[in-house]
This record gives sequence, structure tokens and C-alpha cells, in this order.
Amino acid sequence: MTVIRTSWGLSLRFRPRALGVGAGAAVLAAGFGVVALGSGDYPMGPADVVRTLTGGGTVAEQFIVLELRLPRLVTALLVGAALALAGTVFQSLVRNPLGSPDILGFTQGASTGALVVVVLGGSSLALAGAAVVGGLGTGLVIYALAWRRGVHGYRLILVGIGVSAILTGVNGYLLTRAPLMEAARAVLWLTGSLDGRGWASAGPLLAVLAVLAPLVLVGCAPALRMMELGDDAASALGVPVRRLRLVLLAAAVLLVSFAAAAAGPVSFVALVAPHVAKRLTRAPGPNLLPSMAVGAALLVGADLVAQRAFAGHQLPVGVVTGVIGGGYLVWLLAMERRAGRL
Repeated sequence: MTVIRTSWGLSLRFRPRALGVGAGAAVLAAGFGVVALGSGDYPMGPADVVRTLTGGGTVAEQFIVLELRLPRLVTALLVGAALALAGTVFQSLVRNPLGSPDILGFTQGASTGALVVVVLGGSSLALAGAAVVGGLGTGLVIYALAWRRGVHGYRLILVGIGVSAILTGVNGYLLTRAPLMEAARAVLWLTGSLDGRGWASAGPLLAVLAVLAPLVLVGCAPALRMMELGDDAASALGVPVRRLRLVLLAAAVLLVSFAAAAAGPVSFVALVAPHVAKRLTRAPGPNLLPSMAVGAALLVGADLVAQRAFAGHQLPVGVVTGVIGGGYLVWLLAMERRAGRL
């Protein structure tokens, strides 16, 4: 831990390794982004991409980069950062490495809301709004069912897994009731996709992230680190545990819901990114900022693979993150079993 004291009495504390990991992941995400902006039917070199981003380039290059490809890249960066931040908060609150919105049912709730719009018929804007409402509603249900003189980690996980199983069945039923063309559209959305994403997809998530990220990073991070010691220890240190847990859960559910509205329920980013960040930083605590940078790099890299792995055919980004995350989850479970925690 390094402490810098300014001349006006303010002390700034940071871990150099964690700062380096966050900066490295951000640079990696930027590198993936430049390659993604230059790839496609109209290929461009990295120098041409950077020149276009800084105001140069031809009219055609500006249209391709700024209007067609950049919105998709920005959406991927925001979704990856939002999911990683939400996943880190969930894992810290439940004090369990498997605490993730994918497992706890929040992404399934967002999917249920979207599928209701698909069945009833509605626009893309209505689908995104229904995803947010579905995620928030699921969060309220899980919180209410898990409440018993407070919300504790394992009870929240068990209730979340149960609600997730119920919603998976509901989602399957809704798919059978949807018209064929709309069902195909819904399946693509449920996989997690960045195809055709424009500024309208990135805008709401950017606004939510701009409000909630500082709240979590600056306002709640020290107390969240204390809560990892346990509720009794945190309360003894003056942390308002119940109120803070409610605020953090609400923030995490909002982040997951708006991320799902922007790109569908992209799987496993919220689970994998916090673990990778913690292993790289080797630092205790939630590692919020490095996790966000790792999540952004992970999703942009996965989208690049999804676009270029098979010539002439693009995969939904959720397929790539599912393969990566599924393999990581199997490895994580094996490590937990070897450590005697399963």
C-alpha cells in the first residue's frame, strides 16, 4: 500500500501492483478496440484507425469507424466494465467466489422481461426497458425471499439459484409462445450479442455507469472491504451493514439490468473478471477498478474473436464468453473441491 499526502492535507492510498494491472488491462482493451475498429469488409491499419479517431481520415473512413464500428466497441467496453463491477460487488457481499448475477438469477430475470415483450410484440426500445424492469423485479423478489433479520451470503445464493431455475423454465415456455421470427430474434438476444448496436444502446448504460461507478468505487469501497470480514466485524467498525448491503445490491442489479438491455445477458464476464483481476493484483479486497478494466478487455477481446474466428460468419459474443467462462467455472470448482470448500 502506497500513501501520497497532498499539500492541502488529502491522503491518497493505492496499491502500485493493482494500479498497474488496471492500467495494463485498459491498454489491452484499447489495443483490442483498435484492431476491432480496423477489421471487417473494409480493413484499416491501426495508424489509419487512430488518425480517423483523432479527426483525420477520409469521409468513408470516418463513416465506417465513427458511425458503424465505434458504437459497437463502446457498448462492449461499457457492458464488460458494468458486468465486472457488478460481479465483484456480488462476490464481495456473499463472500463466495461463485457469487455472480449469472448464477444468482438476475440475468435470467432480465431475460424474462425481454421475452415478455417478444411474445406480446414490441420495439427494441421496449425490449431493453423490459429487460431492466425484469432484472430489478427479480432483484426485489430474491432480496425479499432471502430476508431473515438481514440478508446473508449463502441464503442469498441458495434463493438466487432457486429463482434462476424457475425463471429458466419460464423463459423456455415464453420462447415456445413467441412467433417463429420473433423467437429466433429472442434466441440471439438471449445468447448475448453486440450485432447492430448503436449509440442508443450505449447511452443509457453510460449514464448509469457514470452515476453508479463513482458511488461504488469512492463511496462504498472502503466499507465493502470491511464487510468481507463479516457482518459482526464490520458493524463493530461502524459500518451500517444492512443499509450498505441494500445500496450495493441495488447498484449491482441496476448495472446488470442495463448491461443486459444493451447487449443481452452476456454470460460469465461477471464471474470471471473479478477472479482474474484478483489473481493478477494479488491484493485483498474487492479490486473494483482492476476488475472493471479486466471485464472491458475480456468482452472486447471476446467480441473480436466472435467476429473473426470463422471467416464469413460472426458468432454472438455470448458464445465466446460462455466457452471461456464455462471452462473457467469448471476449473474454479475443481480448485474449490481440492481446497476442501466443496
